[in-house]
Amino acid sequence: MVNENDKTKDAEKLLQSLHEFRDEVVAKYPKKVGRKRAKSIVVSDDENPPVIQANVRTIPGIITQRGCTYAGCKGVVLGPTRDIVNIVHGPIGCSFYAWLTRRNQTRPETELEENFIPYAFSTDMQDKNIVFGGEEKLSQAIREAYELFHPKAIAVFSTCPVGLIGDDVHRVSRHMKEEIGNGINIFGFSCEGYRGVSQSAGHHIANNGLFKHLIGRDDEIRGSAKYRVNLLGEYNIGGDAFELERIFDKCGIHLIATFSGNTTVNQFENAHTADLNMVMCHRSINYVAEMMETAFGIPWIKVQPIGANSTAKMLRKIAKYFGEQELIDKVEAVIAEEMAEVEAVREKIYPKTKGKLSMLFVGGSRAHHYQDLFEELGMTTIAAGYEFGHRDDYEGRSVIPTIQIDADSRSIEELTVTADPTRYNPRKTEEELAELSKDMEFTEYKGIMNQMEKGALVIDDMSHYEMDKLIEKFRPDVFCAGIKEKFCVQKMGVPLKQLHNYDVGGPYAGFKGAINFYKDIEQMVGASVWKELKAPWESEAYIEAEFAC
Repeated sequence: MVNENDKTKDAEKLLQSLHEFRDEVVAKYPKKVGRKRAKSIVVSDDENPPVIQANVRTIPGIITQRGCTYAGCKGVVLGPTRDIVNIVHGPIGCSFYAWLTRRNQTRPETELEENFIPYAFSTDMQDKNIVFGGEEKLSQAIREAYELFHPKAIAVFSTCPVGLIGDDVHRVSRHMKEEIGNGINIFGFSCEGYRGVSQSAGHHIANNGLFKHLIGRDDEIRGSAKYRVNLLGEYNIGGDAFELERIFDKCGIHLIATFSGNTTVNQFENAHTADLNMVMCHRSINYVAEMMETAFGIPWIKVQPIGANSTAKMLRKIAKYFGEQELIDKVEAVIAEEMAEVEAVREKIYPKTKGKLSMLFVGGSRAHHYQDLFEELGMTTIAAGYEFGHRDDYEGRSVIPTIQIDADSRSIEELTVTADPTRYNPRKTEEELAELSKDMEFTEYKGIMNQMEKGALVIDDMSHYEMDKLIEKFRPDVFCAGIKEKFCVQKMGVPLKQLHNYDVGGPYAGFKGAINFYKDIEQMVGASVWKELKAPWESEAYIEAEFAC
């Protein structure tokens, strides 16, 4: 039996160690850099989350986990759509990210449906295009793409050189839309990699483009399902969206559009006919949720379908929102059936994972969401953070009015959205929303710190140096990050689970996904091979220096 006094002492010892880690790391930087980094490394307090510095540019010379604005726009938000031809305007190197690096999956309903995800479209700009301009080359690329594939839509993405030389992808898109005709939709994104602090700026730019060019173009109400919803911020990595589609279908809930995993042009255009928006990845898609509420009257709630218990909570939220006993009963029956299988697997694995330590440093909301799965395994997340989070992702949306707009944020277009004169239709009256708000929250996200245990370490835009020292000091049983960190961490004798693209695993969303995750983590933390690994720097002499200033 565990002594409560011993548990308290262990928690206090861990808390002290986390504070010591912060002080040691900050002290190693030059003074000016250390003062800045100290604001982004905080120890969480579940009652009063501390202010954290986030969404600021990475200090030059520090190795970061971040991606660029182009990666957020093209790679994250638009990349998973299957019937849009996404043309990268720039040198061929940037187009590597136009392919399947994130393992986005799709599943056309018939053989006649288009699937352009396996293709990488690029203008392949050369030196002469940088000197004399590349707009004509872009025009020709659009013509060629249409002649070969006849898509419903073509999207064009600017990369850094395009912004520097001044090619206007929006003008070219408009001209080519008029030239080709036939109802094709062609639009551009000014998402040059340098435009924002991180890929977060690309999400915002992509959201604006979706709202301006796709959402709201098709008013037809299709299907007979009464319960019509959109899922925002789910990108079908490893087949996550397939599992969620299965669950919704089983409950009789009609999923109109997923933004943007396994989604088509028609689904985007018809998304405004839903009665509820559910935001999964808050950072990448909250802009669309807010604009659709303002323009069309569709309320939005934050959901979390990562983890079996969280998935059940999401389904109950949906049933509560629609308020019909038929749906409530169906949801409870589905949960009971699915959870029986989940619990059978979890009970076998739990004794092997209980008490293990995890760390999560991944983008979007994954560093938050996956803590639920680790909790179901009895594991504790002692450190977490985002690559491209904002303060509201850490502290909750209540801090948004206090966030100062800086020069980087001003470079991103802010759309002025008003109620649509003919299609604005509040799905719930103010009285109904007030009654529902007693049990569920609308337009709200509490942030990562409100979930983490008091005393956990939170680091925004963690550097490679900070990661090394974290692992050296605390030796977690599993570290979750991306491909840039994967092999460095494993050389230190710690298993790393990629949560950007799941390596070869997944799906991890929903009930079946929870079972897959349990099994994968059991294998990782139970493998003794990690203890036998020694990195070269652990067995060979090396030189360590300190800054003189």
